[in-house]
Amino acid sequence: MKYETFISLRYLRSKRRESFISVITLISVAGVTLGVMALIIVLSVMRGFENDLKGKILGMNAHMIVMRSGGIIRQPEKVMAEIKKVPGVRGASPFIYSQAMLSSPFAATGIVLRGIDTRTIGDVTMLPKILKKGSFSGLKGGDLPGILVGTELARTLGVRVHSIVRVISPQGVTVTPAGNLPRFRRFRVAGIFESGMYDYDSSFAYISLKIARQFFRLGKGVTGVEVKVKDIYAVGKIGKAIRKRLKFPYFTRDWMTMNRNLFSALKLERITMFIILTLIVWVAAFNIVSSLIMVVMEKNKDIAILKSMGATNRSVMRIFMQEGLIVGIFGTFLGSFFAFIACSLLKKYQFIKLPTDVYYIATLPVQMSWFDFVAISLSAIGICFLATLYPARQAANLPPVEGLRNE
Repeated sequence: MKYETFISLRYLRSKRRESFISVITLISVAGVTLGVMALIIVLSVMRGFENDLKGKILGMNAHMIVMRSGGIIRQPEKVMAEIKKVPGVRGASPFIYSQAMLSSPFAATGIVLRGIDTRTIGDVTMLPKILKKGSFSGLKGGDLPGILVGTELARTLGVRVHSIVRVISPQGVTVTPAGNLPRFRRFRVAGIFESGMYDYDSSFAYISLKIARQFFRLGKGVTGVEVKVKDIYAVGKIGKAIRKRLKFPYFTRDWMTMNRNLFSALKLERITMFIILTLIVWVAAFNIVSSLIMVVMEKNKDIAILKSMGATNRSVMRIFMQEGLIVGIFGTFLGSFFAFIACSLLKKYQFIKLPTDVYYIATLPVQMSWFDFVAISLSAIGICFLATLYPARQAANLPPVEGLRNE
């Protein structure tokens, strides 16, 4: 062990005449610990929130949709065949999209109605896997065609599996002897799904593609084609290849474009929280500065003796820099350790509950990343290192005569 390190450790372990200095040192360690712990926990929660949100969005929606400007796609099979030839495409499925009114004997509400192909929908979304009640095959229907509704929508309408509901379309009317009436059709609830997102569970309903074509009178046409890709972060490149193959008037929209504002806001919030919580570490760093300045004032005689024995200014500077760094490293280690324990417990036991009527999730999600641990630890140690420069320089520039004058 070098003598600079030895003296730094002795200064930390020794019982000082001024107990106030020791209290400031403990506060500095606690400040670094609290700052690092808060940073890691908050960033882990926000990363978990973002990943959970991304998973739920991509679970209910395809990675990309292909649509035709100014109208419906009349030959979806041909379009799907061309899409599947593009490298990186994993699956494709046609869909029909429209707004409608869904009513039961107890209530009525506006919904987003989607017609889906039961044979290929599993290739692009997780819909068949998130059914909480009922059967996906019930969409084929029997005496009445089937419909899938979300848990919140079922609760609003007061319906369950096998209940009868009525879908009313605002597009087009039916001419009757009594006059023009909105187009409607009765459905039987074939299943209830739960995506975990309130917006989807409260406003989405699904029927078979065949029934949707009949109800909206589209013939063999569809609104668009949903596409699933192998790499979700390569949708821009794959979308460009699809547009090049299909040519105008076809266009694509990917999940990044449709949710750009949401994920941009989450990213900005994470950066803002990082900056704000870093201030806690800076406060602890100022405590380190004040603690080291007081130690330098207390150790004037020691510094003078060391210099008289041949210690250089650089060696004296190292002593106090290492003392401050030890405080920073110890606080950073404790903060990382406690953050890891807290995040692990929160992820396993999920003891923090969230109101589902406000948030789309019931518990606080946690996603730990070693990058966050390393980046935050290095940042905290770097801040603590900067905090040691001024007091260490003051100690190095102290003349030996000043320290020995009164001895």
